[in-house]
This record gives sequence, C-alpha cells and structure tokens, in this order.
Amino acid sequence: MALLVAIPLAFIPAFFFSWFIYWLDRYEKEPRWLLFMTFFWGGFVAIIGTLIVATVFEIGFSIVLNDAVLEDIAGGSITAPVVEEFMKGLAVMLVFFIFRKEFDSILDGIIYGGIAGLGFAATENVFYFMGQYADGGWAGMFTNFALRVGVFAWGHPFYTAFIGIGFAVTRMNRNMLIKFIAPIIGYFAAVFAHAFHNTAVIFVTGLGSLALVVLLEWSGWLIFLGFIIWMIRHEQGLLKKHLREEVASGLISEAQYKTAVSFFQFGARMAALSGGVYKSTANFYQYLGELAHKKEQLVKFGDERGNTAIIEKLRGSIASLAPQAKV
Repeated sequence: MALLVAIPLAFIPAFFFSWFIYWLDRYEKEPRWLLFMTFFWGGFVAIIGTLIVATVFEIGFSIVLNDAVLEDIAGGSITAPVVEEFMKGLAVMLVFFIFRKEFDSILDGIIYGGIAGLGFAATENVFYFMGQYADGGWAGMFTNFALRVGVFAWGHPFYTAFIGIGFAVTRMNRNMLIKFIAPIIGYFAAVFAHAFHNTAVIFVTGLGSLALVVLLEWSGWLIFLGFIIWMIRHEQGLLKKHLREEVASGLISEAQYKTAVSFFQFGARMAALSGGVYKSTANFYQYLGELAHKKEQLVKFGDERGNTAIIEKLRGSIASLAPQAKV
C-alpha cells in the first residue's frame, strides 16, 4: 500500500516540474520523445548505475575510514555528488553526441540536464519515501515528501543543468580548449552544488540552520531562473534577427513574424485550437524557431552537418504551413 502511495507522490510532481521546464522552452521546443528518454535515463538507468558504483565507493570508504559517522559524511558529500552527477550527466552527453542537431543553445542544455535530474529525483524519492514510511509511518513519508518535493524540489535538476550548460557551451564554440573543458567545468559545478546541499543538510541541527540552507538554495535557484529568462530573451533576439529576412522574402507575413517572436503566442494557439489547425500552427512556429537557430549556426560554423540543406528544407515546410498558421 505504501509503495502505491510513494510512486505517485514522487512522479506526479516530477512530471509537473518537467512540463514547466518544457514550457520555458518557448521558441524551439525539444522533441518530447527525446525528453521522455532523458527522463527515463535519469529515473532508471542513472539510478541503477549509481547503486552499483556507489556501493563500490562505500566499500572503499568503509575500509579506509572505519568510522560510521565519517562514512555517512563521505557518502553524502563525496560519493553521492560525484557518482549521481556523472550518471545523470551521461544522459546529456548521449543527447549531445547522438542527437547533436537537437542541441542548439544553452537553454537546450539546461532543459536536458534538468529533465534528467527530475527523472533521477522521482525514483530516488520513492526510495526515500519508503524508507521514511518504514521508520515513521505515514507521518514520516509525508514529512519527507514536504521536504524533498516541496522545499528542495529543484535540487537535482539545478545540479545537472550545469552539465547541460557545459555541453551547450561546447556545442556553441569553435575554440578547441573551450570545447574540451566546458563539459568538465559543468560537471564539477554540478558536483559542487550537489555536495554543498548534501553537506549542509548533514550538519543541520535545528530550524534556524535549516532555514539558512533553504534561503541559500532558493536564492541560487531564483538567480538561475533569472539566467534562464535571460537566455529565453536571447533566443527571442535570434528569432527577431533571422526571421526579419523571411518577412522581406515573403515566406511569412508581418503578423506571423510578430507571433513567432512573442513570448506567449497564446492567441494564436487558441485560434488554431478552435479552427482545427492546432498541429499545423504549432509546427509552423516550431519550424520558425528551428530556422532561426540553424541560420545562426550557419553564420557561426558554416555548413556543418548540412546547415544549408536543413535551412532550405525548413523553409519548404514553413511555406506549406504558412496559409494555415494562425496569428
């Protein structure tokens, strides 16, 4: 019975938070199937890998330290951050190498890292909820739910987002040194943020110290949200820059251009829904976002991986959908 409660308590909020991250990707959304696979990796593959590797670490610390308290501190401050971020980061790395054409911006890196983190957090929370139920019954489970899903909900996606940023920086740069070290820096930033949280929680002794930890972490998350909003504005700028040419060429109308660069596009979506052309309209604006990014990549990197051909294909798809697209 407890497991049937623990699973939805862990996964329903994770799905909601994943939707919020998906919603933040305003102009060039990532494929939902790829986001689902990233979530699956974080929630299952990364968990299994962590259990195996962390066990080896724990055995090593047990032999070296031979002290239960020190072993707990080492497990939380070293093993968990190092191993968990590596396993979650593998999801981002696989997207980067296998689905490179979907990795177009810093925001994309944040999204893939965040989704992998949420998948990991969901499954991990099931284990924690069950452990707290065994120790303290329903009160223990729901108290742990309030802490892990309420107070510290954005921990795992926040940490792994740094790895996503690292790979995104690699994607958007030509300098070989930057391309090499950016994912490494991103990984260690994730490990540091994760280790800070785990170490701080270990030494929490009362409501005052807990409140300080919460204040510090939420401050970091809000600053990071501000960075995400800044990146969204940057992507909006790319659309304004590259789609103006498409208006001049007659590919899209001025009204369609204004909708494409709008943050919400709510009116167009509702008109498309009522008019029975929602999918066509959604695809139209998705292709415009992709077109702007590919044109930017053509400017920066030339015809890597067939950017010119991709741009012309996108223009063809946009031209076919333009008559149906709502504004």
